[in-house]
Amino acid sequence: MTMGRAAVFQMTSGIDPAANAEALVGAIGAAAMGGASMLFTPEMSGLVDRDRSRAAKNIVPEDDSPVLAAVRNCAADAGIWVALGSLPVKRQDGRWANRSFVIDGAGAIAARYDKIHMFDVDLATGESWRESSAYAPGEQVVTVQTPLGRLGIAVCYDLRFPALFEALGRARCDLIAIPAAFTVPTGKAHWHVLQRARAIEASAYVVAAAQTGHHADGRDTYGHSLVVDPWGDILLDMGDSPAGLGFAEVDSARITAIRSQLPSLANKRPMPGVTAS
Repeated sequence: MTMGRAAVFQMTSGIDPAANAEALVGAIGAAAMGGASMLFTPEMSGLVDRDRSRAAKNIVPEDDSPVLAAVRNCAADAGIWVALGSLPVKRQDGRWANRSFVIDGAGAIAARYDKIHMFDVDLATGESWRESSAYAPGEQVVTVQTPLGRLGIAVCYDLRFPALFEALGRARCDLIAIPAAFTVPTGKAHWHVLQRARAIEASAYVVAAAQTGHHADGRDTYGHSLVVDPWGDILLDMGDSPAGLGFAEVDSARITAIRSQLPSLANKRPMPGVTAS
């Protein structure tokens, strides 16, 4: 049985990668000082810029990313793992990917995950988003062993697609990272209930680091970075407060106890085909 401390960084990323990198470096140091084994950061930690013409000059291959380099160097200096929510990166084929990274305590990249589900929606508020017009979807479900247990990775809009979380449940993940930059209307309606449902379904902790507040590119994000335990209880809710750090404990004994009480993963059966009449 193990217990570890997770740190969660709620931030308001802007259009300047250097400023975002500076904020991330500060959070890594503070998380290590706070006794965390691992820091979790939001989706698009390195750049939030809906002006794609302006953003293009800052979206580079991962080997050329100053934000990724800064985070890796700081993680190594502090000896702490970092679940870097995501960065926009340029793929070899020239398209962009919304890519999450897990960085170990020596600064090496332990895992990569490209967001699978693209946010293509028209909201009743008039907001319209077409992520697929610039970003290529990922194709792989990813898990990795970390100091807090086996971590599964999802990003933001992935939250709405149960099949991904069924796959992560089958992989017996101890916790799932769901970094996000949720809109305010969808956040108010669905954020808490979906995060709790995913934790319950997978009998795993969910750590959802989120963007918050008004961003330099004009968008507003919901905040409410969460840590949810496998029973669905909320251990941490950072509200819509400005950028800051929160902490929560991840206890493997809690996972074992809940999976013993409600063995839904063990009882899961393949679904038969649908018959329409």
